[in-house]
Amino acid sequence: MSKPSYKPRLKTLNRRMLLRGASTCLALPWLEAMLPRSASAAESTKVVPRMGMFYFGTGMNMRQFYPEGYGQDAKMSRILKPLEKQRDQFTVLSGTSLSHGGGHDGAYPFATSIARGEKQTISPDQLAAEVQGKHTRFPSLQLSVKRGTGFGSQALATISWNRQGIPLAAENDPQTIFNHLFRPPNSQQLVKQSDEFRQRGSVLDAVLSDAKQLQTRLSQSDRQQLDQYFHSIREVETTLRREMDWSDRPKPSPNLDGFGDYEKAVAPEGNGKFVYDTYAKLMYDLIALAFQTDSTRVVSYVVRTELAGGVYPEFGVSKGYHELTHHGNDPKNLEELARVDTIYMQHWSHFLNRLASIREGEGTLLDNTLLGFSSGMGIGHSKDLLPTMISGGSGLGIRHQTHLQLKDNTPLSSLWQTMVERMGENVDGEFQDSTGTIGELLA
Repeated sequence: MSKPSYKPRLKTLNRRMLLRGASTCLALPWLEAMLPRSASAAESTKVVPRMGMFYFGTGMNMRQFYPEGYGQDAKMSRILKPLEKQRDQFTVLSGTSLSHGGGHDGAYPFATSIARGEKQTISPDQLAAEVQGKHTRFPSLQLSVKRGTGFGSQALATISWNRQGIPLAAENDPQTIFNHLFRPPNSQQLVKQSDEFRQRGSVLDAVLSDAKQLQTRLSQSDRQQLDQYFHSIREVETTLRREMDWSDRPKPSPNLDGFGDYEKAVAPEGNGKFVYDTYAKLMYDLIALAFQTDSTRVVSYVVRTELAGGVYPEFGVSKGYHELTHHGNDPKNLEELARVDTIYMQHWSHFLNRLASIREGEGTLLDNTLLGFSSGMGIGHSKDLLPTMISGGSGLGIRHQTHLQLKDNTPLSSLWQTMVERMGENVDGEFQDSTGTIGELLA
């Protein structure tokens, strides 16, 4: 009798298993062996989705942004020329608009379709974070060229809002972000962290106790206000529990070969020589590293704020970005505006190349990542003719075609809805002012 054939049983690997050596730990990439042994052929093709929303304040020179023609054979515009070799990885969307955009308040409705001065609501990135953030150390990351929120000003530093319509603060220092993601705490920091956990837990217990006693003596209106307060407290509790759950798990130490030096990184308002080209690549690479190590699956990034900034000495132009947008049809102003926008697209090309260079499953990290960018205004400070693009995501069902003409005044929220639903969040009923997902993008 012949012996039965033997197939060794492979133990399923944990996504967070770490390789240890030389006093460091390196996060494993996504491997097929991480799938359950019972996974079917269909399940084995599942991927981890990621999503990024990007804001380019003060619009772009739209006269030299849109490709010439439509479909895969569209001719790259001057501004998009740096993306020529990546034309099968993105689609420019003509026809998007913001019902409350235009002027310099466009950052407020950018992600929510709600005008400045009105109560905001949850942004699409945070909807995705509610689904995907359960699996990662950080539910989402908020990045910006400016630290904080900038709330109340036109130069809003964030495009992320929680369910109470509160803006989520952004960070702009590459070194701080890198340490936050990957630097393990030392023994003193661990002790301090443990003390903070206890103190915050005690404060939360005391606040909730006092608030519940007060609740019985309030009017209906005040109770509604208190309910919102309770919701905020529960968010703090959830964050505290998450931090405690993750505090005893080592942070990944990514391979930085070919990456910049985060120890010497300089923030926009930091000490030392600031070179935007270096800064931009460090920030985009941080997003790639965060996605690769599964530290988070959701990112928002204000690449350029409204009004202030946007132009740096090495760009070689004569005016600030905002001043250039008031071009008065002057050929020099329009030329310099296009030059600046082209530089930003060179950095975007670097970002796409970085994601495409990271193998993941049968494709790349870019295939499994949805990236959407636009602005709060078009040329002439209009609320339509927005510089809108979606990149990546072919592994998530996105079918790229270089340049797609949508119906005039298609709400920008239709793009966000398309991305959110690809992230696994089913939008019930109406989504902002969206007219529905963009079917032409779906494979």
